[in-house]
Amino acid sequence: MKEFLETILPQERLTEFLSIGQILKLEKGEYYIRAGEVPTKLGFTISGLFRYVYVNQEGREFTKGIILENQFLSSYSGMISQNPSYFFIEALEGSEVYSFSYKKWNDLLKTHPFWTQFLLEVIEKAFSKKEKRERDLLLLHAETRYLDFLKEYPNLDKRVNQTIIASYLGIQPESLSRIRKKLGT
Repeated sequence: MKEFLETILPQERLTEFLSIGQILKLEKGEYYIRAGEVPTKLGFTISGLFRYVYVNQEGREFTKGIILENQFLSSYSGMISQNPSYFFIEALEGSEVYSFSYKKWNDLLKTHPFWTQFLLEVIEKAFSKKEKRERDLLLLHAETRYLDFLKEYPNLDKRVNQTIIASYLGIQPESLSRIRKKLGT
């Protein structure tokens, strides 16, 4: 984590950032944030893998996003509005997260203009990713979405079960099986 953060944060800012949180270990299947609870923390994935997942009243899961190492994770809209999160953040494998409270993050934002600019860059990157995902779900065929998934997340199909991948792609697992068979993957 520190090595990666050194590539995006000046040393003084890195020290400040590392002073506001702690490392949490989560087992596969544990939740970093639960739907229905008001989120009060953010995280930075050190190792492991997470997903944002909605669960409807019938128990059907919809994978909103996948979070890899060296990425931020939060239910940001719930946190800033102080409303319950609509989704869970689930560890898909044993994981470590650098976790920090929203209050400490806000306090840090006030210490130096760097942090506001840094937050803006993180939000812009997340927004662009979200916009691309929405466009892909609306305009691309399932097979194309799967091929794009394999490019965007190399070897992730070996770490994540196919039901979760199908959920992320917005298709049924049987459809993913047919696509994989057709492509020989």
